[in-house]
Amino acid sequence: MAGEDPNDARPQDAPEVDLGKGEGPARPSDETMTMRGGGGASGGTGSADGGHGGSGGGTDATPTGSFRLPAPGPAPWEAPQNGGSHGATESASPTTGSASQTGPTTPASGFGPPPGGYGGPAPGPYPGQYPAPPTAPGWAGTGTLPPPPPAPPAYGPGGAGGGAPGEARPLQAVLVALLNLSCLGLGYVLLRHWIGAALCWAATAALLLLALPADADGVPQGVLIGYGAFLLAAAADGARRGLRARLSFGATVRRLALPLAVVLLAAPVGGAVAYGAAHADAREEARQQALLARLAAADALVTAHKGEAFAASEGDYVKALEEYDDLGTKHGDSRAGKLVPDRLDAYYKAVAAPYASKSYCEALAPLKHLKGLTSLVDKDLLGERPAGVEEPLAHSLYECGAEALDGDSSPTAEGHFGELANLFPGSPYTAKVRPAVRDAVRTRVGSLTDSGDDHCATTEELRSLRTTADSLRTLKLTEVRTEADRGVRKGVFACGTQQFGNEQFTKAAATMEKYAKDYPDSDQAAHARSIAIAAQIADKEPEAGKKLPPAKAPGGARMTMVISNDAPDEVELLYTGPVTGKITLRPCGDCRTYDRVETVLRGFKPCSGASSKYPKATVQLPAGTYHLLQKRAGSGFATAGDTKTSKAKIEPGYSYTNCLYVTKGLY
Repeated sequence: MAGEDPNDARPQDAPEVDLGKGEGPARPSDETMTMRGGGGASGGTGSADGGHGGSGGGTDATPTGSFRLPAPGPAPWEAPQNGGSHGATESASPTTGSASQTGPTTPASGFGPPPGGYGGPAPGPYPGQYPAPPTAPGWAGTGTLPPPPPAPPAYGPGGAGGGAPGEARPLQAVLVALLNLSCLGLGYVLLRHWIGAALCWAATAALLLLALPADADGVPQGVLIGYGAFLLAAAADGARRGLRARLSFGATVRRLALPLAVVLLAAPVGGAVAYGAAHADAREEARQQALLARLAAADALVTAHKGEAFAASEGDYVKALEEYDDLGTKHGDSRAGKLVPDRLDAYYKAVAAPYASKSYCEALAPLKHLKGLTSLVDKDLLGERPAGVEEPLAHSLYECGAEALDGDSSPTAEGHFGELANLFPGSPYTAKVRPAVRDAVRTRVGSLTDSGDDHCATTEELRSLRTTADSLRTLKLTEVRTEADRGVRKGVFACGTQQFGNEQFTKAAATMEKYAKDYPDSDQAAHARSIAIAAQIADKEPEAGKKLPPAKAPGGARMTMVISNDAPDEVELLYTGPVTGKITLRPCGDCRTYDRVETVLRGFKPCSGASSKYPKATVQLPAGTYHLLQKRAGSGFATAGDTKTSKAKIEPGYSYTNCLYVTKGLY
């Protein structure tokens, strides 16, 4: 190659050729050739002592003369480099003088004389050229050129010439294959096989367009398999082409090329690793975004029911909790998972909103739900949140129970207070139950003296309070229960008298009869019976209910009234006036029912038989007006036609008889 020292040329670039026998010893750096003189040569010979060659048609060289043949320069088939032409240099031995001549050589397809001629410089027929050397002894014929060297091997793909393939170079094939595996077709570039290089570039560019930027889906597996197959095919093809290709680069480049090709494999490997990392990041980001979307959907379920009743929202609340639990436990290291604790705090706040607004009864269901979340959500994820609900729940149970003390509710006060005592026996709100029930009882008992209140409703509340105190045995409300029982007794009597005053005579009679039955040892039992009798009479004769029977009978003289039963049925006689009472007469066995027409005839007189015939009863009555009601046995209180009212006036100093009989007929 141009610019290289001819002495460094390798044998394969410039094979050594034996041109003939020398007649003198040759120096290591020179090749010698013995030349005989002859005519017709246009060149001369240079003597060893610095003589000059002739330019005529003959030569005066002695048979024993010698000349130097310069070391071979670039092979005639190698292309000139750096844009120059092959140069020829001749140097004389330093001991015999020196002369140099450089100039262009005529390209030849075969073997020719070395540049500069044989001997000293002499001009040729054309500028910059030298005459051909004379024939040497031992060659075939005078003027016959030496035989040409063997033809160089062909370049192979990308080379500048054809011919038979050169010798196999396996390392070179490996080099080209590795360079093609770099994804850039560098093996084809080295071979100057531009079509192959362009295909590699196009395939790599297409892959980059598909792969970049990296996303969660990545490159389809088919594309990767196809690209890998293409790279292997390019490597195999490059190895095939590079096995016998003639590559023109120096020994240093040859030594470094293969390691460099191996190093270049780091480019696709590093790119694959970098893309894998980017793809993993993209997948991770997609996962994070999907988890955040799930978290946002759960948040929407919670906020969508703000202000609504818990019962209508519980289903969506549970769904949101399931998402929170999954995100917080299975994806706790994700961005969404790390937000779950804050979301649980917000969830507790949203669900417990009724408690914050002091709607204690409404807060019971959501607070119980929050306390029981350990069955729905991981305990470690919940932390201390369920325990934080205990005090609000105890407070709500107490307030809701206290609210139930003021009236009917479902469940009743004992339900709330009982649950409070069972769940939180040591709570300060549990300790407040006893005084709360006691105060409620006393408040209602005190209201029984107020005529403006509904004593019957108050009595029912006292009954409920008595039940509450009786059921809360763990709270030891025995004294409160006794106080409530006394309040109920007082309330029943107050209710009956109020009903009588409101002309609700049927209810008043039932209330007072029940009172007398339930509390026979009460000081007011007799008075209650009187009110019940008067209410029954007043139900048939409203005038009898103008005023409540007195609690105590008046003093003074009493008149006798004898009452006889002239009827075949048993009869009750109820009376009310200054005193109130009731007598019962047995049936009369020999008596009959009178026809109504008969009773209006002159001379009709019941109980006209022997006095001993008729069942009798005697009562002592103070003077005054009395209302009487007859009730036949078995007839029932409200059965029409079986009762009869009458009115009697008792005056002082008289005795009275009263005969009771039964009539029948059309009117």
